[in-house]
Amino acid sequence: MSSSLAFVGDSLTAAGRWDEWLPDFTVTNHAAGGATTADVLVSIDLVLAERPDAYILLIGTNDLAWRKSVEHVVRNVESILATVHKEQPTTRVLVQSVLPREPEFAASIREINRHLWQFSSTVRAQFLDLWPVLADERGALSPEHSEDGLHLTPAGYERWLDALRPAIDHLFTVPTVTSPIDLQTDAQALSGPR
Repeated sequence: MSSSLAFVGDSLTAAGRWDEWLPDFTVTNHAAGGATTADVLVSIDLVLAERPDAYILLIGTNDLAWRKSVEHVVRNVESILATVHKEQPTTRVLVQSVLPREPEFAASIREINRHLWQFSSTVRAQFLDLWPVLADERGALSPEHSEDGLHLTPAGYERWLDALRPAIDHLFTVPTVTSPIDLQTDAQALSGPR
């Protein structure tokens, strides 16, 4: 039986043909065009009900279009990740960096991504930095990867997949959370029979 992946995000993820591109996995796509971090936070319980083997998250670019602050995006993504970790601590999570878009957003996106990279490990999530894969020297999506500066071309999706496939493979090689230590039971075992 193949491992199951739940993709969560906005139009960038919604437009992906993940089940075709990742045939070794059972894939569901919970992404929606125009989705913001607040939208994902509100609907996360519906995704959690599916109980996949791993969540693949990419969200945040639409928040910037609505002029939400870096702190707003980071706080909401951290809340999403904390909720997943609390409800399903052994489920694997791959957080992807917010993709580049117009150069005016480059500094904010890099700051968001730095925070998400730092926070991910606190909830045992892996982080995939897509900035170096898709950004040009101005901090925008390179023209070969996007025609409108926001959505990806087939070449853009190909570059993303080139980074995503090994990240997903790595995700399944990292152990999930170990069983909690029961101090009383472990102390008794160490002290020997009575």
